[in-house]
Amino acid sequence: MNKKETILAYIENVWNQGKTEELVGFIDHNFIDHSLPLGLPATIEGTKRWIEATGNSFQHKTIIEDMVAEGNKVFIRISMNLKHIGKWRGYDATGIDLVTTGYRLFEFANEKICAQWAAIDGNAIEQAIAGSVHTCKVD
Repeated sequence: MNKKETILAYIENVWNQGKTEELVGFIDHNFIDHSLPLGLPATIEGTKRWIEATGNSFQHKTIIEDMVAEGNKVFIRISMNLKHIGKWRGYDATGIDLVTTGYRLFEFANEKICAQWAAIDGNAIEQAIAGSVHTCKVD
């Protein structure tokens, strides 16, 4: 697989289908995840725990809108279709559907992902969820 095919398969199998057992096929043993929240190790184990935690909070589908590969890096612009099904940041499941956007950058070594960075619009998620559970209005 080339780098773009690897990222397409990684997003589909690991993120969209939640097959965290397949992480080892995509991730280099020296992997560093620069995008994880505090409290999670920046390792394959931290990434696995984050994918499982977000999967417990949301049914999600990541759609790759754009992809650019150059040298040992692949950059993607994504949209994420989410359904809030479990507790997230203190909010109980609301059942609402929402969309957010973001970016991911992957670095490769030994034909596997060795580093990952992400910027996802978590504010859009929280605003959609908070708006669905609060009835206060500001005039």
